[in-house]
Amino acid sequence: MSVLQTLKERSNNKCELCGATEDLKQYTIPPSLNENVDNDVLVCNTCKSQIEGDEKMNPNHWRCLNDCMWSEHVAVQIMAWRMLQRLRTEGWPKDLLEMMYLDDEALVLARATGEDKDPSEKIIHRDSNGVELKVGDSVVLIKDLKVKGSSLVAKQGTAVRNIRLDHENAKYIEGKVGAQQIVIITDFVKKI
Repeated sequence: MSVLQTLKERSNNKCELCGATEDLKQYTIPPSLNENVDNDVLVCNTCKSQIEGDEKMNPNHWRCLNDCMWSEHVAVQIMAWRMLQRLRTEGWPKDLLEMMYLDDEALVLARATGEDKDPSEKIIHRDSNGVELKVGDSVVLIKDLKVKGSSLVAKQGTAVRNIRLDHENAKYIEGKVGAQQIVIITDFVKKI
């Protein structure tokens, strides 16, 4: 059975965050790159658009977090925690965050995207043109790069897909060039 089918089955064909039944999609929670039931949630288009920042946050839509934060599925709990963190200035999410419990492992994953930090504290990765980079984006190298510790030279124009961000340094991203996982400085990439 596919991951999408398993998610539909576990959620009874409803958005695992708001309960909507229309236009459901599989969403892999960052920084996870592989799709599996433990890293994915089933969400409606409205939730997905607001999670990814394509649509302005509607705080009233997220009042549903009061219910889904108690889900037995860790991925749903993590997404509820992250959305409550984004909305914490609204007032009511603070109360829910105080009630919510995540085990240590889930809390580390929940904090991986920095939702709990103030915007001034967040590390923002930007490509050579100043465009913000996110986990899972694809970039292209804008110059030949020698890979330290190997004889590999990553050529200009090479596409690097499904990048990961270094959460301690805004200048570093990780990605695969050929079969090798390398660290790349953001000054030498352009978002595709």
